Amino acid sequence: MNRMIPAAALQTLMAERLSTIKAVRFTGGSMDTYRIGDVTVQMECSGETLTKQAKPYRTEPLSPGDLPDINIDINSENLKSRKEKYPHLTLNEWEYVQTGFAFYRDILDYDGFGLHSSAVALENRAVLFSGSCGTGKSTHAGLWQQYFGKDKAVIVNDDKPVLRLVKGIFYAYGTPWSGKSTLNANIRVPLGAIVFLQQAKENHIRRLDSKEAIRMLVYQSLHPNNDLDKMNKLLTLIDALLQKTTVYQMDCNISLEAVKLAFDTINHERTEQR
Repeated sequence: MNRMIPAAALQTLMAERLSTIKAVRFTGGSMDTYRIGDVTVQMECSGETLTKQAKPYRTEPLSPGDLPDINIDINSENLKSRKEKYPHLTLNEWEYVQTGFAFYRDILDYDGFGLHSSAVALENRAVLFSGSCGTGKSTHAGLWQQYFGKDKAVIVNDDKPVLRLVKGIFYAYGTPWSGKSTLNANIRVPLGAIVFLQQAKENHIRRLDSKEAIRMLVYQSLHPNNDLDKMNKLLTLIDALLQKTTVYQMDCNISLEAVKLAFDTINHERTEQR
């Protein structure tokens, strides 16, 4: 397993992203109840996208007097203001984006955080493919489904799975917020490995050391904004993740050989660690 990184060092690495991520909360509206990432969420779904994506996560209303773990309130005036300022997104898209920001911020209070990645469940282990936009995360996840079959390789979330630490085990969860893709499933799977992808002509994979891994994880995680307490929670979670999960860098092309290389490498190291 990777060596522990001091929290101060993690916080320094986080600084690059602080100014680029904005989490927004809204107020007002009637609420429905959802079960997402094994926590209870109340929110109002008005737009077509959020309504459709959240439907598989909907659950029975809370009993009178019970409170949700996470309460996402949407202020329609705030949405309209954002639409006027940034008209390239519709109100429907703004609702989808902003509710996602609110959820990934508040899930930090329950030992969870979002990671930009495409998560595939295979043999009761989740492998997450992460990296910069355009590196082929979804494409590679699709290749796993092609290689192993869609009945065995299931997409947990194609853009923003939640990773939660529950009783000492990290799990990958599906959520309604899967970017432009509709590929997500309301399931949880023990986390097996994280693979950062980079396009290349030849396939090559290597295990990242702690310093390399933390830099990549911090950069691709979903951050709170101007909230030191939640940021500390995120850093603590990433530190714990590095003690329990192997992180790789894979340079690869679009081929089934790349799938086999990643699968064999992850399985080989897992066997050696037993």
